[in-house]
Amino acid sequence: KHCLSVCASPGAMCQALAKQAPQEEGEGSSRRSGWGLLVTAGVGGTLVALYAVATPFVTPALRKVCLPFVPATAAQIQNVLKMLENRSGSLVDIGSGDGRIVIAAAKKGFQAVGYELNPWLVWYSRYRAWRDGVHQNTKFYISDLWKVSFSHYRNVVVFGVPQMMPQLEKKLEEELECNARIIACRFPFPCWIPDHTTGEGIDTVWAYDLKHSRASETKSLELTPKTES
Repeated sequence: KHCLSVCASPGAMCQALAKQAPQEEGEGSSRRSGWGLLVTAGVGGTLVALYAVATPFVTPALRKVCLPFVPATAAQIQNVLKMLENRSGSLVDIGSGDGRIVIAAAKKGFQAVGYELNPWLVWYSRYRAWRDGVHQNTKFYISDLWKVSFSHYRNVVVFGVPQMMPQLEKKLEEELECNARIIACRFPFPCWIPDHTTGEGIDTVWAYDLKHSRASETKSLELTPKTES
């Protein structure tokens, strides 16, 4: 019975469907167009936001050389702390990243400072220090290391790349006092002879006592024969 009643007037039904179809199609097309604009705007906004957040993390943290942010491993942190045993005084981490070394040193009693060019990492470091309860013993600065003097620090930690180490070695040699210790992570300094080494592979850490490095340089100069002009 239902089939007969539906098919009894096919012409009227077809006319009704024909009138309704263009209207529904137009509404559907408009609806799809609206959703398309919303999706496009959403994706575009997300990409812009991701670019704004991610760019500082992948751009060089130091202007003179390419030094992207690479977090210190747990082994590296422990190796640095090992090199700081029986040491005291102020500490600076050059290229402090997300503040891991600075915070770990502060927990061991150091007044620790980090210099980092990336503002996002500096703000995050300050938050982590506050979260871990050591914000009173830590400071983080947004600064280019080549424009900062490290003369008043007794302990210096460096996460560098080979291209920057010769120039940084010269800078620290000129600025630091004789009682300073410089701890290099991942890559050693080219001319100094390390007093202590620990770790393996990328976790290797080299410690240089500046008084020994200067004594070695002085002895080397004394042994170099003078050439007659």
